[in-house]
Amino acid sequence: MYLGFSVKKNKVIVVFPAYRAEKTLEQTVKDVPKEIVSEMILVDDCSNDQTVEIARRLGMIVHQHQINMGYGGNQKTCYKLALDRGADIIIMLHPDYQYDPKLIRYFVEYIADGYFDVMLGSRIRSRKEALAGGMPKYKYISNRLLSIFENIVTGQNLSEWHTGMRGYKREVLESIDYLDNSDDFVFDSQVLFQIIAKGYKIGEIPVPVRYFAESSSINFKASVRYGIGTVWEAIKYLFSKK
Repeated sequence: MYLGFSVKKNKVIVVFPAYRAEKTLEQTVKDVPKEIVSEMILVDDCSNDQTVEIARRLGMIVHQHQINMGYGGNQKTCYKLALDRGADIIIMLHPDYQYDPKLIRYFVEYIADGYFDVMLGSRIRSRKEALAGGMPKYKYISNRLLSIFENIVTGQNLSEWHTGMRGYKREVLESIDYLDNSDDFVFDSQVLFQIIAKGYKIGEIPVPVRYFAESSSINFKASVRYGIGTVWEAIKYLFSKK
C-alpha cells in the first residue's frame, strides 16, 4: 500500500490497555499494520493469566502494574509511556479483537495529513449492524442516548463517544490533564470533553461491530455507574462553558 510522506515521517505507537487478554491478544497484534507502526506497548493491569508472556513473545514493549489501577489508570500509563518514547501519533486499541486493527492505517493518515487531531472508530453505523455484530441491546440503547446527550451539550455530532479505538496527535495528549482524570471507565468521556474544550478537531470512521465470548465487556452494574458518571461529566462541561 502507498504511504504518503506525512505518514512515514511520524512515529506511530499503538498502546494496548490490557487485562486478561490472553485469548485475543495474538490475533489483535497479528492484524496491526506493521509497516506504519513503530512500536507496540502493552500495559498489563495485574492480570492473572498469560497476557504478559504472550505480549513478550510477540515482541511488544510490556509494562506491568503491580496492583490493578483500573481502565482509566491503565490508559494513563499507556499514554505516558508512548509520549516518553517520542510518539508523534498514539493509537489506543483494546486488545480483545473487538475492533479491527487493520483500520489503524486510516486513523494515522487522517491525523498525519492534518485533517483531524483525534480519530475515533465508531461502531454505530446502523442499529441493525450493531445488534447483528453482537452488541447487547441495552448497551446499544445506552450508547446512543449518552452520545446524543453529549453531542447536544458540546455541539458535536459524533456517532459514538464510547469507542475503545482512538487515535491522538501528540500535541493533544500533551495539552490536556488526562492524569487528573478518573481511573475508572469514565476516563474515556473525560478525555473527549477535555479535547473538545481545547478546540481540537475530531474525526471518526466506521469500524465493524464484533462482540464475542472472549471480548471484554463491562457488566451491567459497571455500565450504569459509567453512564451516571458520563452524564455528570457532561453537566460539568456545560456549566464550565457558561
